Amino acid sequence: MISFSKGEIPFIRLVVPFLTGLCLAAYFSWAGYDRLLLWLFGGVMLLFIMLNIAYKRLNIYKQRWLGGLLMHFLLMIAGVYCFDANSEITRDDHFSKIKSRYLIATVSSEPKLTGQTLKFVAKVERSYQNKGLQTVSGHLMVSVKTDSTFNPHLKYGDRLLIPANYTAIAAPLNPAEFNYKSYMANQNIYQQAYLNGKQITVLESDKGNPIISFALGLRQYLVNKLKVNMRDTDAIAVASTIILGYRADLKADVREAYAKTGTMHLLSVAGMHVGLIYFFVSFFLSFLLRFKHGKLLKVVLSIVLIWCYALITGFSPAVCRAVLMLSMVIIGMSFSRHINKLNVLAVSAFILLLYNPFYIMDVGFQLSYIAVGGIIIIQPYIYRWLSFKNKIANEFWLVTSVSVAAQLVLFPLGAFYFHDFPVYFLVSNLFIVLPSAIVMYVGIIYMALPAIPLLSTCMAWVLEHTVIIMTKTLLYIEHAPFGSIEKIWLTYTELLLLYALLAAILIFLLTKNKVWFKTSFALMLIFIALTSVKQLARADENTVAFCSISKHPAIMFRNGNKSIVLTDLKTDDKSYQYAIQPMLDSCGITEVSNYDVNASISNAFLMKSGNLIQIGDNKILIINKRFGKRLFPQKLAVDYIYITGSPAINLQYLMENYNFRMAIAGNNNSSQLLKKLDDEASAKNIPFYNLKRNKAFITTSNIN
Repeated sequence: MISFSKGEIPFIRLVVPFLTGLCLAAYFSWAGYDRLLLWLFGGVMLLFIMLNIAYKRLNIYKQRWLGGLLMHFLLMIAGVYCFDANSEITRDDHFSKIKSRYLIATVSSEPKLTGQTLKFVAKVERSYQNKGLQTVSGHLMVSVKTDSTFNPHLKYGDRLLIPANYTAIAAPLNPAEFNYKSYMANQNIYQQAYLNGKQITVLESDKGNPIISFALGLRQYLVNKLKVNMRDTDAIAVASTIILGYRADLKADVREAYAKTGTMHLLSVAGMHVGLIYFFVSFFLSFLLRFKHGKLLKVVLSIVLIWCYALITGFSPAVCRAVLMLSMVIIGMSFSRHINKLNVLAVSAFILLLYNPFYIMDVGFQLSYIAVGGIIIIQPYIYRWLSFKNKIANEFWLVTSVSVAAQLVLFPLGAFYFHDFPVYFLVSNLFIVLPSAIVMYVGIIYMALPAIPLLSTCMAWVLEHTVIIMTKTLLYIEHAPFGSIEKIWLTYTELLLLYALLAAILIFLLTKNKVWFKTSFALMLIFIALTSVKQLARADENTVAFCSISKHPAIMFRNGNKSIVLTDLKTDDKSYQYAIQPMLDSCGITEVSNYDVNASISNAFLMKSGNLIQIGDNKILIINKRFGKRLFPQKLAVDYIYITGSPAINLQYLMENYNFRMAIAGNNNSSQLLKKLDDEASAKNIPFYNLKRNKAFITTSNIN
């Protein structure tokens, strides 16, 4: 059982205020306050030292809380400063703050080809303007359009000359849409560039970190080695992902199958993979124990080899956590030291966050540490619920208890980020235990050995068919009845309440203190009340949303939990799934009807005849090429005019023939028309909203 004694988990007490500081810096801007933070840190540190010097004279020992408070405050300030100091966008020499024509940048990530677009992160080092070269800093997300006539073969470490045609990464335009801007900002990237291959000039090669360059080259060699004797492309992609962390070839439907069955951790190289590698390495190095200093040599080689594996897999936060933590455990256990796993977990988090404070915003980092923390704390208590004399049954129960503990603590965060819960996670995780071990061990042996005709073919066959069986089974589980609970949308408040409730229940079970039972009961009531209020508010909400989707018209009409969507998109189209479906899910819509923009509709809450729409007290007129400049006997009064499909129209004509509150131009109009309408609206002060690169326009509608 894990010990919660203060003496055994000192780093837990230290890392919490540091994490608090990182979170404060992540959610609140501290740009320009660097000097203030340093002065504040210095002042508190000086006070802390003075109190320690006058410890006996001032009877500080009677106020022990004062020293702890100052230390926690120091660590919190350190967290804020570390995060702010590592934020590239706040630096004066960031390339986005310096006007330039060209940039010299080095490819700092492995380029990935998706469709006809090659994507990679580039570290910007120089900018060029008329005055010459200037040293700059910052990272840029680069997307290069390729085709059959020109396909640049770029690799990590290539130094490039590119035009300074970049833009700030845009915020999401529609409600509940994936926030790509926030996602990239959490990686310290704020600008992106869309280029074609002819705009890129390779100046030099192999200018990146030589160790990382070697590791990426080795990983690509090993991926290609899998392709020699394996034929199924999905099996190759899954095997490459599980063993090497190479996800470039992984298809979306396969990834979805693992995510929906609660086995996504298998595709994210982390603790389980590192643990299997260590057992493999430890077994083959066990012969060293027969020699003098063999124990020390085994420890050193084991740690070196698992760090080499972490390097090959790309040094993700999850794998770094696992390798760092395992390294500490190996050292402690090898030299007969008592290891408190929670303390080791805190030490590894502290080290990684000092190296890169932005890891605190990484979803993989959060999921990894919460899962391991939950397993360390909760799993031993769950394991004690049942006891089996049969070794096989006992091992299955051990795996089950680990899976239950991990899923219990991951549920709130998983629901917050991914909006679903895998019902059959227990079945899925029990099933993958044996196949995943076979894939890891057979794959490692296959890659480590030279090509041996019969042996290599047999191992590749076993590896390929194991992956195929595993993936097909998970696909079956995914599509089983009630396979997952979907459309779970939690607010930050609800997320924090769920974790507070989980903590209160756990403390009650451990201490049997009735205060914590009452606390958990109160938290549960608050959570139920909040979700009930949210559901009641949704039931009475009636809105019209003019969506901003490139090249497509889209209007969503909502009446409680029912919705009508006018669009030319199919429901399985990527744009629909990316922009419209999340909005429907987040609103708790249970009944959706999709219609073409030109369709006539007669519904309980909406009437559409031709291009005229009546919903509640709102009237909407759609003007497109089909409608043209049709005139009515008298000036028509409408609330909104929706311009779509680049009709030959201007705002002056609309003012002369219609009374309206707002003219709204869809994202599928030509750039020329949108510019003309923007200029006309500004010149004549006409109420006009351009959806191109602007957020969706949402208005309420009173429906009786």
